[in-house]
Amino acid sequence: QVQLVESGGGLVQAGGSLRLSCAASRRTFSVYGWFRQAPGKERDFVSAISRIGGNTNYADSVKGRFTISRDNAKNTVYLQMNSLKPEDTAVYYCAVGNPGSWYSVAAYDYWGQGTQVTVSS
Repeated sequence: QVQLVESGGGLVQAGGSLRLSCAASRRTFSVYGWFRQAPGKERDFVSAISRIGGNTNYADSVKGRFTISRDNAKNTVYLQMNSLKPEDTAVYYCAVGNPGSWYSVAAYDYWGQGTQVTVSS
């Protein structure tokens, strides 16, 4: 069992920045992922990073604006979000696992409780 605790969400104006954090209770996984879910929509992939090696992947909608990183000593993953847009408004979830596909919700084993990000225009 892995517990994930997220923090860093909030309300920000368009063009602003936020930094999300997610701390894991154990390190028995290979990939950290970030997903988001807007009201009435499916949960979508945002970004992922391998715990060893630091390989990264991003959704096209966030490339160049969001940066994922991790601190293995703290079992923590971060999502730096810059140039935020109203369409980035969603609940953001971190997840960990050993996914065959980094993009698939079903491939991750453990999920955080979610943190709300609201971007006003």
